Amino acid sequence: MKVLKFGGTSVANPQNINKVKNIVQDLGQEKAAVVVSAFGGITDLLLDTSHLASLQDPTYTESLKTIEERHLAAVKELIPIQVQSTVLSKIKSDLNVLETLLEGAYLIGELTPKLSDKIVSFGELLSAYIIGEYFKSEGLDATFKDSRELIITDSNYGKANVDFSSTTKNCNQFFKENPCQITVLPGFVSSSGTGDNTTLGRGGSDYTAAIVAAAQNSEFLEIWTDVNGMYTANPKLVKQAKAVPHISYEEAMELSHFGAKVLYPPTIQPILGKEIPIAIKNTFDPENPGTIISKNDNGNGKTVRGISHVGNISLLSLEGPGMIGIPGISKRFFETLSLNNISIVLITQASSEHSICVGVADEDVEIAAEAVNETFAYEMQNRKIKPAIVERDLTIVALVGDNMKSHQGLSGKMFSTLGKNNVNIRAIAQGASERNISAVIKKEDVKKALNSLHETFFEENIKQLNLFVMGVGNVGSKFLEQIHQQRKYLKKELKLNLRVIGISNSRTMVFDENGISLKDWQNQLGKGEKADKQTFFDTVKSLNYRNSVFVDNTANNEVAQSYPDYLKNNISVVTCNKIACSSDYDFYKNLKSLSKQFNAPFLFETNVGAGLPIIDTLKHLIASGDKVKKIQAVLSGSLNFVFNTFNDSVTFHDVVKQAQEQGYTEPDPTIDLSGVDVMRKILILARESGYELDIDDIENESFLPKESLETNSNEAFFESLIKYEDDFQKLYKQAADQDCKLKYVAQFEEGKTKVGLQKIPKGHDFYNLEGSDNIVLFFTERYPNQPLIVKGAGAGADVTASGIFADIIRIGNF
Repeated sequence: MKVLKFGGTSVANPQNINKVKNIVQDLGQEKAAVVVSAFGGITDLLLDTSHLASLQDPTYTESLKTIEERHLAAVKELIPIQVQSTVLSKIKSDLNVLETLLEGAYLIGELTPKLSDKIVSFGELLSAYIIGEYFKSEGLDATFKDSRELIITDSNYGKANVDFSSTTKNCNQFFKENPCQITVLPGFVSSSGTGDNTTLGRGGSDYTAAIVAAAQNSEFLEIWTDVNGMYTANPKLVKQAKAVPHISYEEAMELSHFGAKVLYPPTIQPILGKEIPIAIKNTFDPENPGTIISKNDNGNGKTVRGISHVGNISLLSLEGPGMIGIPGISKRFFETLSLNNISIVLITQASSEHSICVGVADEDVEIAAEAVNETFAYEMQNRKIKPAIVERDLTIVALVGDNMKSHQGLSGKMFSTLGKNNVNIRAIAQGASERNISAVIKKEDVKKALNSLHETFFEENIKQLNLFVMGVGNVGSKFLEQIHQQRKYLKKELKLNLRVIGISNSRTMVFDENGISLKDWQNQLGKGEKADKQTFFDTVKSLNYRNSVFVDNTANNEVAQSYPDYLKNNISVVTCNKIACSSDYDFYKNLKSLSKQFNAPFLFETNVGAGLPIIDTLKHLIASGDKVKKIQAVLSGSLNFVFNTFNDSVTFHDVVKQAQEQGYTEPDPTIDLSGVDVMRKILILARESGYELDIDDIENESFLPKESLETNSNEAFFESLIKYEDDFQKLYKQAADQDCKLKYVAQFEEGKTKVGLQKIPKGHDFYNLEGSDNIVLFFTERYPNQPLIVKGAGAGADVTASGIFADIIRIGNF
């Protein structure tokens, strides 16, 4: 005989019940027991209704009416009208009994466990009866059997313990005498030896099916649900989770115990000894093979088979010097919890015997703390033991696998992965079987933790980066274009999966947790909400994704000042905005410190030289033990373009205007032409070389007239350039007469820094610098005479975007 169990989603409505009928019909002539749950959502509705009644809230009748309407509507849709009356009469009779029980709870203002079991059992009893009658109306050789007449338990209401001897005897007798091919049974429900209603616990329909399968020595148990088996992680939280084709009984028990809701944890117990395989199948995709649970097949050599979690956990800790070396402390502690019916999910104890820590359900922690404090009141009064410490809003995350015990380094890999993503671990436990490694973390970190661990152990080393981009002008739009163009290459060749989750400009912002389509981001951004920098940060923080990266493509001071908030929340920062790294030295150092403290990379390669690897080269020199003695550089692509283009046949105004239009200058061109931009760049290089400098320490020999420097708008600035054209022509002529070229040079030497326009003679490294190119000469202890030279395009949206992109890839390779 085959046993099939269909969960609440499988029988949620008449359409789904029809799918169940088709699956059962395909069994042919094979005998089967079909165990069904209550219609989807009905059990919760019954619990809520009974709770309202016990609070003497008259609105419980509205919930009762909803329950009645759903079942009567199902009968009318499933059962042919000519045979409806008998079924409707039975359903109404049962609903009248339910109404009487709820009215009793309302009148006495109390809901006992015994009464609760009676009320909640109606969900399965009604659904099984209706489904049984539907099967018969469809021509199946089916009958309904009340599971309370088969499964006998003790009187532990809410989660009764099964009397397997009596239950097996009842099942054997019934199925031996039952002539029908298909027997429909309500899951979850049972009865005590005295005949009272009991239940097997939430999810107990799985357990019912396993009990029947074990009693009948079935060849197979099928659990039909709404997913394609047991997954490597919860697919609702981890989009990349995959169904596992085959796992062992022990692995399934561990995963189900730690939150894999596909299977009720006690289900495996009745069938384990008889080695009856379990198939987890999808009602809505019956051809999918699903997951087979059976004895260990060595997991095809795989170590970690799944990542699971159980939420709503609190830690209860007992600690104090009076615990050290004192026999019986642990016994009293655990005995106290047992006597108060507190289930322990996790245990950890310090080797010093100074503390014991257990994980319990949130709903039990207050009772547990009070009981423990009462038990150890004497020791607490004498200050030998501290009052029980409670930590709430926690979750347990667990790695599970039979073969984990034979592989070294798994714990380290697990904790390293969590640490890199700033997931703080509050407690750790590992069973002696080494089949499970558990860590207690904050509830708010569970999604990040599961995705990080899944990426580490299951995703073929593909690392997902979640990008939040602020600023989509010339540079930002090119950056998004490059990501879109290279995404497939990155995934295939570099094992990086880049997703843009949020985009903002100065007017609007948009977020998509599944990733913004880079084919249509402009349209999506145009329809987004009003831009707000604080709301943008709050959203990035609340999403709490692993490998989050904030990308700043602006030149905005307020955005730069927000970097500490991102770094403190383990959100990496990549920026072409030079303000942060050229602001007060203490602010710069704090950013570097926060980056290390919270393991969040802070990269700003494009601050100097756009896409050129100038800062990266400098970092490698310093890291290898070299020391910078002098830096000479042409660091402004815009100024180099201007002075390479300017001559006696074109006006200085027109050349600067051209540079602005081609994206070589900042939005405010005075930042470039005043030398401020170059000052910031050489300051950053000096700081990265290990020197403590501020921008006020830099000497600026400006070539601009004072009036041009003091303008307060681009229009006024460009007008001033026209006014002083003769002065600019004079500068050009002086250089040309000496066969020199004008270059705006930055120099750092012996702690002193200056920037200014210089006449560069032929033969100098700067003389033939073309277009908007940059060049940096590093004179170091290892390169004292012939400097290390970095040269290339140092301005423009494309190269700047590529530099930002390169920083993103660096983070991916961390």
